[in-house]
Amino acid sequence: MQMKKLIIVALIAGLVIVFFAAGLDDHVTLESVKASQARFQDIYAKHPFSAIMLFAVFYILVTALNLPGATVLGLAAGALFGVVTGTIIISFASSIGATLACLLSRYLLRDWVEGKFGDRLKTINEGIRREGAFYLFSLRLIPLFPFFIINMVMGLTPIRLRTFYWVSQLGMLPGTAVYVNAGSQLAKIDSLSGIFSPCLVASFVLLGIFPLITKKILDRYRGRFGNEKLFDEKEINGKPH
Repeated sequence: MQMKKLIIVALIAGLVIVFFAAGLDDHVTLESVKASQARFQDIYAKHPFSAIMLFAVFYILVTALNLPGATVLGLAAGALFGVVTGTIIISFASSIGATLACLLSRYLLRDWVEGKFGDRLKTINEGIRREGAFYLFSLRLIPLFPFFIINMVMGLTPIRLRTFYWVSQLGMLPGTAVYVNAGSQLAKIDSLSGIFSPCLVASFVLLGIFPLITKKILDRYRGRFGNEKLFDEKEINGKPH
């Protein structure tokens, strides 16, 4: 088991080294994407399926390995594929990448973290068991928390990977649509900060607290009309896979 972990760590380190050694980090900047937009669109027009697959795989690797560039790639998807196609690509690629990051965190770090910070992790686990998928859903809807941190922390909890995937895809969909739509108007954006506005952030905060409020209302309804479970807790939570 220890040897398998060492092999995985070595593979991850190798991919990270290749990413920076090949200068790929220089190509996932807003300036680079804007400069290459016409060439990307030409490639997509000639080879649509290959362009989509290569883009999706690259995005999955960036997300799974917590490499820089996911935000810019979300913009690039809008500029290259358009709002609808770009949103679909990023939605699936980001969810797959996040699930892989969660799995890597669970497999490589869980035992060590439990040994060092077992008491603190127990508190987080209780929060997951209490709020279940709603807890993760609220975190996904609020863009103020770095998603790579959510991916790693959730890997240390008992949430099921299949639940983590579909909740992440659903919760990240509004933010994905915002970024891809902004990317479709890339020529008008001069910096990443141009995507955000106080109204936009406030809207996401409201979206984030909505599922928790909804769960409280449902819990009160259940308490008033009986103890019948409205959610399948076994589907939401379980032992790590």
